Amino acid sequence: MSRRLASDPESNLGPGLGESQQTILELLLRSGEATLADLEASLELATETLRDHLKALGAKGLVERAGVRREGPGRPHVVYRLSNAGLDLFPKREGELLRELATFLQVSGNVHLLEAFFEARVQRKWEVLRHRVAHLEGIERTEEVARILSDEGFMAEIEDTATGPRLRLCHCPLREVVAVSHLPCRAEMALVKELLGEPLQRLSFMPDGESTCTYSIGEPDAAGADLEAPDKPAAN
Repeated sequence: MSRRLASDPESNLGPGLGESQQTILELLLRSGEATLADLEASLELATETLRDHLKALGAKGLVERAGVRREGPGRPHVVYRLSNAGLDLFPKREGELLRELATFLQVSGNVHLLEAFFEARVQRKWEVLRHRVAHLEGIERTEEVARILSDEGFMAEIEDTATGPRLRLCHCPLREVVAVSHLPCRAEMALVKELLGEPLQRLSFMPDGESTCTYSIGEPDAAGADLEAPDKPAAN
């Protein structure tokens, strides 16, 4: 028996995914886990075709094996589920929620709670990350900090210039909160300075409409590019 999903027929979960593969992902999301037989019961697909789709989705890192299920004699059935990457294809509202929370804390006069949160967050991250740079110096340390930032979603790059290295952040994973407050920027860059062991001078800033946040490494903060930027007021 095929299952009819209450989903938008025009939906597209990601590039390179056909309608059948998207349906498999949706079924795994709804059921949590499923065997090949479970999926066959819900889809009008041949066994080999379904197996090929699961193999392809596994190769893309979207589906993973969750174990096996034994049902009577014979070989056990492999159980499939969505990987974290597969789950990430579906809509999420965390960013919007965080933006609303940050706005609420500001307009209710509780911005000190937001400040305390980011201070504690930076301290926790420093304790976790400092061992990754403790034994490094120079360009090796700079490159490791860029890798740390890329792991955090900032798409960091090191750019060599005539005046010294620059750190470029090509993406802001905190943009929803930054739209309300610049506290995350100040907190993250305070952590980056500790990890680098070098001062930073900001050259460009995404909240000001620039395409990247760019910092000169090893130069003292300039008055015109103070990392302690004034906080952005919440919109009414």
